[in-house]
Amino acid sequence: MLKRFAPLVPLALVTLLFGCAAHTPVVEQAPQQQVKSSVTAQSSSVLLQQTLAQEEAATDKELASFANGKSYQLPVLADSILERGMSLIGTRYRFGGTSEAGFDCSGFIGYLFREEAGMNLPRSTREMINVDAPLVTRSDLKPGDLLFFATNGRRGRVSHAGIYLGDNQFIHSSSRRSGGVRIDSLGDSYWSKTFIEAKRALAMAPDSTPAIITARK
Repeated sequence: MLKRFAPLVPLALVTLLFGCAAHTPVVEQAPQQQVKSSVTAQSSSVLLQQTLAQEEAATDKELASFANGKSYQLPVLADSILERGMSLIGTRYRFGGTSEAGFDCSGFIGYLFREEAGMNLPRSTREMINVDAPLVTRSDLKPGDLLFFATNGRRGRVSHAGIYLGDNQFIHSSSRRSGGVRIDSLGDSYWSKTFIEAKRALAMAPDSTPAIITARK
């Protein structure tokens, strides 16, 4: 806030000096002007803080609406999903796999969300990327967010998915060659280049009974 008003300081000094040379009463009124400026600065600061608070509240309200007004349990559910996922590191990649005998990328995500959050996500990445969940920017990623990639050479067409862990890392069932379930960095050039978008599917999590999450048509 101080920086915002800094450019006004030289102008105020010039005005004050000019007033001292031409009109003595201006000097006597200067303290009142400083008080008014201080009050204005404080009022602007309060308004800015109120605006930021309203924006944050709107974001929370928007996310809650995806859960039909139910309690928003994202942090707890994310911990459960990621803890289970970490216990499965090294599980082999299996095309079409949806169990601990082997997973493909969407099968791994579907298994964790079903077992730990009671959510039945669409089976394929092409359907999963279209779920009616909030889009999140890369700078606003939170643990549990779904990450989607175009790894088959077709730009913009989803072919792979993972779950964000935090600290720019994500967990996924990669491929047979790379050892199945593993952790990689979103900062690696390959993953950074093929990244498409992220969604906060946990915002749609039910309180108890399993829910079927469908993709937008």
